[in-house]
Amino acid sequence: MNQSQDPRNPHIRVTARPQAGLLERIVFFALGLLVLVAAFFFIGIALIAGAILAGVFLIRLWWLKRKLQRAHQDTYVEGEYTVIENTITDQRPQQGK
Repeated sequence: MNQSQDPRNPHIRVTARPQAGLLERIVFFALGLLVLVAAFFFIGIALIAGAILAGVFLIRLWWLKRKLQRAHQDTYVEGEYTVIENTITDQRPQQGK
């Protein structure tokens, strides 16, 4: 009986991956470097966009707070006036008559 056919002694054939050539290594290194640079720029742009949005949001909150404080201060109208006539004129119709 042949050893390769014996069920008690199975053989597993392992094939080794061929070594990558110099050109393949250079291409993969260049692609990895390209992905790394693209990720760096993407993160940088995302951080800048986040900072701009946060700045716009904070300026909007400051503007609303300022507007509400001014509205609260302007509840009473102050100014100068001059009395033209010293006569009381009540031209409303009398109720109950």
